[in-house]
Amino acid sequence: MSGDLDPIVVVGAGLAGLRAATALRERGYAGRLVLVGDEPDPPYDRPPLSKEVLAGRLPVSATDLPVPADLDARPVPGRAAVGLDRAARTVALDDGTALRYGGLVIATGASAAPWPGAVPERGVHLLRGRRDAVALRESLLGGGPVLVVGAGFLGSEVASAARSMGLPVTLVDPGRHPLEAAVGPAAGGFVGSVQAAAGVDLRMGATVAELPDRRGSALLSDGSRVTARTVVLALGARPNTGWLRGSGLGLDPGTGALLCDGRRRALDHRGEPVPDIVALGDVAAAPHPFPGPGSPAHLMVGHWSEAVDHAAGAAAALLGDPPPEGSVVPSFWSDQFGLRIRSVGLPRAADRAEVREHDPRQRRLEVTYHRGERMVGALTVNRTSRLAAHRQAVARNLEGAVTAPSA
Repeated sequence: MSGDLDPIVVVGAGLAGLRAATALRERGYAGRLVLVGDEPDPPYDRPPLSKEVLAGRLPVSATDLPVPADLDARPVPGRAAVGLDRAARTVALDDGTALRYGGLVIATGASAAPWPGAVPERGVHLLRGRRDAVALRESLLGGGPVLVVGAGFLGSEVASAARSMGLPVTLVDPGRHPLEAAVGPAAGGFVGSVQAAAGVDLRMGATVAELPDRRGSALLSDGSRVTARTVVLALGARPNTGWLRGSGLGLDPGTGALLCDGRRRALDHRGEPVPDIVALGDVAAAPHPFPGPGSPAHLMVGHWSEAVDHAAGAAAALLGDPPPEGSVVPSFWSDQFGLRIRSVGLPRAADRAEVREHDPRQRRLEVTYHRGERMVGALTVNRTSRLAAHRQAVARNLEGAVTAPSA
């Protein structure tokens, strides 16, 4: 890392930024460290917001992340990055400040995708941060019915929390099954049947054409109408990379994510790694382990584990140290409707799935995901103990994919 007299600046004070700062200290970095966050809150954990916090089982303050006493990082809360000048080695903040850096960690995460049209002043919610969760919780306490737009993990978890409060819920999604885009039709169909049995009004294969009018009536693409007091938009996430435009860094033209190499070093517009900038978490897109026809060159994983598992490697790359040994296997989880959904690997990279167990009565499911002859992922529902062996197999296959030809 050059410019050692200048601090390492971490832009993004969430899980990814905090883990990166901690990893830098653990690897012996003793210089100045600056932690910039666009929210006034201290670092906090996001996954509980759509689960325990929304359902009222956990206070929002319980999501605070522990900050090491010896981190010795200067916090800059409530300030958003608005520009990057790589020649001057400065990050511009929204208050006019320009922070010089010797090394830069980009961990600005992602924002909830907005509704494409006009939105009523009241009753429509996004869920990404703490304040979103508090506002949505207050709305749910006022009663239903609830309309959730988008049946991915976030939308399904919101639906689960609302049903646990006894509220009527309608879940609308253009896919055939909830979660199908992430885990395929077998797992999506299994979860969908549980949601329906829990009283969710599933409107699959439909979209919302118009948000609720003054009478609380929303129009669906099939011509039907749904009454809603509260609407939750769970339409996906967009990486927070707008501030990087014009910096010469490479952004994925489809997702907007910051392109990185396998060590999480940012790539410039020519595809060359930038040694003094690394990226972590939802903002980053790393090389796809199985490139080829039908696969993008880079993959934005967007899981909680992505921020945690790659922090040490990103810190090592920024400090010019060798990469840590061992492979990293992505993982994610979701608790909803009494289901403990756990997954390892990259189900989205598969070209086929095998159902190993399907037991609706015991609410158990086990699915493995394959690309050619390689297992590249696995998912279990209420069968967590079976994941350890799958993780080992996936680790071998993902590690081998670095040098093996794509299937």
